[in-house]
Amino acid sequence: MNGPMHVGIGLRHPHHAVLLADPPPLPFVEVHSENFFGEGGAALAVLMQARQHWDISLHGVGLSLGSAAGLDPWHLDRLAALVQRVEPVRVSDHACFARAFRQAAGGGRPAPLPVHASDLLPVAFTEASLQIMAANVQQVQDRLRRPILVENLSAYLHWADDSLAEPDFFNGLTRQTGCGLLLDVNNLVVNALNAHHDAAAAVAAACMWIDRINSASVGEIHLAGYHDTGDIVIDDHGSRVHAPVWQVYQHALQRLGPRPTLVEWDTDLPDVHVLLAEAAAAETLVAQLSVQACAQARP
Repeated sequence: MNGPMHVGIGLRHPHHAVLLADPPPLPFVEVHSENFFGEGGAALAVLMQARQHWDISLHGVGLSLGSAAGLDPWHLDRLAALVQRVEPVRVSDHACFARAFRQAAGGGRPAPLPVHASDLLPVAFTEASLQIMAANVQQVQDRLRRPILVENLSAYLHWADDSLAEPDFFNGLTRQTGCGLLLDVNNLVVNALNAHHDAAAAVAAACMWIDRINSASVGEIHLAGYHDTGDIVIDDHGSRVHAPVWQVYQHALQRLGPRPTLVEWDTDLPDVHVLLAEAAAAETLVAQLSVQACAQARP
């Protein structure tokens, strides 16, 4: 395929050996930051070997950027050390909270204890939540000395005091902090399917969401598969990309232009060639868009 490549894949443990034995021509691979917080060991050795072949994108799940309890100092220390060691092409995490304080039992007024949830919990889309997240994002960026990307979430509940549309929340966050948006198209479609229960309406809603975003803020796009149980659609990253997600991705490319794109596959991992085929399908859409743009530019 001619021209620069845009679509990478997640580097997961079952695929390490085959990918490193015969490295495919990928622009980048993405790993979960927290899996490499140790000072050494086999995992970090594999990551540094991968870095010889591809750019590395660090994608985290534990910063808890929306937490009113603030950031975990240990987590930020480990992330900063990993960033310094790996020099990743991008660093990202989610627009969620997973950390809070609870009052310790006992007499007097003991210090509150931090509690970590086992899930990525959605924040309220309010001005107060925006300011909390902006302060946390700025703290991370100051420590890492680079802007980060913040991913929109697949959410299965909403808060009664939501007052900002989600795209407006992200526009405010990126404007205040200079961070970027990691646009997860699969999450958009999952949320829209759960809200509308109709594929055509969900695609339209997800495309309208993208149309409201500041296009310059989008630094990466995620694609993935979901699981439709019949009652609810779950963002499980366990299958091929579904047709509605491909449709919304095409719209995103038309509005935003080519952006670094990741095919996520985290559960029920297939043969690596299946994953590479999904990446190739996304790369084909990028190439088709480039051909159309060149054709339209001709006099």
